[in-house]
Amino acid sequence: MRTKDLVYKFSTRLHGAVFFGSKGRVFGRAMGMPVVGLVTVGRKTGQRRTTILTAPIADDERVVLVASFGGDDRHPAWYRNLRANPDVQVLLRGRTRSLHARTATGPEREALWTDIIKIHEGYERYQRRTDRQIPVVILEP
Repeated sequence: MRTKDLVYKFSTRLHGAVFFGSKGRVFGRAMGMPVVGLVTVGRKTGQRRTTILTAPIADDERVVLVASFGGDDRHPAWYRNLRANPDVQVLLRGRTRSLHARTATGPEREALWTDIIKIHEGYERYQRRTDRQIPVVILEP
């Protein structure tokens, strides 16, 4: 494994440990957006999987995530997991919630995408890197 990959893996694990250990109170914002701890069930293993993501939209009614994977041509593992098992847990601002995931489509997705790229234009750059339409995921009670 390359040094760059090892550093990334270590820093990601450290960030996750601090984030989850503090119940989301430390490292709770990134790039001007709230950070969420997402817990999914592995589609192949059935085991709990945790990941940390930014949420461009997060309020009492919903949390919106972007399955960008940095503009990669593949969907991120967390997205593939929640498509197979849409019931998830989210740690946000010190509170854990059980939510149900669905992928936005049609006009709803377009309206959300417009809002998302106003909040963080990096998502628009990610979309230009790939031919796949980057999924917008809505987590609701």
